[in-house]
Amino acid sequence: MDVIEIERLQEKLYKEELPNGLTVYVLPKPGFSKTFATFTTDFGSIDNQFRTNDGRKMRVPDGIAHFLEHKMFEEPEGDIFATFASHGASANAFTGFERTTYLFSATDHVYENLLTLVDFVQHPYFTDQNVEKEKGIIGQEIKMYEDNPDWRSYFGLIAAMYRDHPIRIDIAGTVESISRIDKETLYECYHTFYHPSNMILFVVGGVDPEKVLQLVRDNQAAKTFGPQGEIERFQPEEPAEVGEKNVVVYLPVSLPKMYFGFKEPAGVPKGERLVRRELAAKVMLDALIGPSTPVYQTLYDERLISDSFGHEYNIAPDYAFSVIGGDTPDPDRLLARFRELVEPLIAAGIQAADFERTRRKRIGSYLRMLNSPEAIANEFTRFRFSGGNLFELLPLYDSLTLAEINDLLREHFDWGRLAVCTVRSEEA
Repeated sequence: MDVIEIERLQEKLYKEELPNGLTVYVLPKPGFSKTFATFTTDFGSIDNQFRTNDGRKMRVPDGIAHFLEHKMFEEPEGDIFATFASHGASANAFTGFERTTYLFSATDHVYENLLTLVDFVQHPYFTDQNVEKEKGIIGQEIKMYEDNPDWRSYFGLIAAMYRDHPIRIDIAGTVESISRIDKETLYECYHTFYHPSNMILFVVGGVDPEKVLQLVRDNQAAKTFGPQGEIERFQPEEPAEVGEKNVVVYLPVSLPKMYFGFKEPAGVPKGERLVRRELAAKVMLDALIGPSTPVYQTLYDERLISDSFGHEYNIAPDYAFSVIGGDTPDPDRLLARFRELVEPLIAAGIQAADFERTRRKRIGSYLRMLNSPEAIANEFTRFRFSGGNLFELLPLYDSLTLAEINDLLREHFDWGRLAVCTVRSEEA
C-alpha cells in the first residue's frame, strides 16, 4: 500500500495495485458522515471497434457500453438496487464517451455496500430473455431523449462537428443499433473491458483505509481472472474540418435553443499536456465569455441570452471541442452578435487582470469541489484515465501564463471550424 501525502491540500491518498491489476484508491475524510465509492472501467460509447482477447477485430453495435451498464444491475435473484437499498445505500451508474462508472453513496453499512458494488460489477448475468427485454426499455429511453431539446441540441452539435469519429453517435445508440445487441456480444465487451486491470475502484469518506484495502484484497483473491494484455482500440481518421456547418432540429419548443462550438483538429496525448490544455481552455473561455464578462453582460442586456447561456470544453487524445450557448429568442442574431463582440477581444487578447481573476476563480471552484465526496470520486477517476491527477491541479493552475491563454484563444476560435445546432419550432 502506498500512502501519498498531498501536503498543499492536507490530504492523504492510499493506493494499492492488486495482483490481478485492479487499482484501488482510498481517500479518508475524517468527520464526514457520507461515503462515496465508484467502480469505473475505461470503456465508453466511443469504444465500438477493438480487438478481443483472442485477437479478433470487432465492430460492435452503437450504444453497447450503455446497454451493458444497464444489464449489469440484473442478477439471477433479482435487481441489485434492492440489495443496496436494504443496506441504506443509494446506487447508480452512468456511461460517458470514454468511461462507465458504477457507484453508491451511504452513511452506514459502508463495507457491506462496498462488497456489493465490487461483486455485482464482477458478476455479469446476461440471457437471451433479459437482453431482449432491455431493448424495449432502452428503446423507450432513446425515444424520450429524442424529445428533449437540450439533448438534441447538444448531441446535434457534436454530430455536426464530427464526420466519422464515434463521439458523434448518441451514447445510448439508436433503436436500430441496439436491436443488434445479443448476450454473446455483451460478454465479448465485458471480458475485454471489465478486467480488473482496466478498472479503478475509488472510495472517499469516513472510512478506515486499511480496512477498505484488506476487504478488497480478500475479495479479489477469492476470484479468478485470466491474463489481460493491452486493449487495442480502433478509431477512424477524422478530418480537421467540421462535418456540417449548420444543423436545425424542429421540436415544439416555446423558445429556440442553440449550441455552437469550435472543433479542434485533434486532442493531445494522455498525461500532463492534456490536463494542462483542459485547464487553460476553461480559464480562456471563462475570461472571454463567462457570466462576469462584458460579452455575457452585453448579450444579456440585449435579451439575446438568459442565465441558461454557458460553455464547456471537452478534450481527449483524439478529439477536442467547445460547446457554447443556451436558450435564445433569435439564434441568428445571437451568433452574429457573439462574433462581433469576441473578434476584437481575440485580436487584442485577454487582459492580465481578467486572466488573473479568472484563474483564481477556477482555483476557488476546484478547492470547493474537494469538499464533495461525489465530485472527488468522479473527477479523480476521470483525470486518472486521462493520465493526470486531480490532486496535482494546483501547480498546473499556478504555472498557466497569459501568453499561453492568448495563444490558445486565437488557435481555438477558428471560424472555419465552427458548427451550429439549433432546436426551434416549425413556426420560429
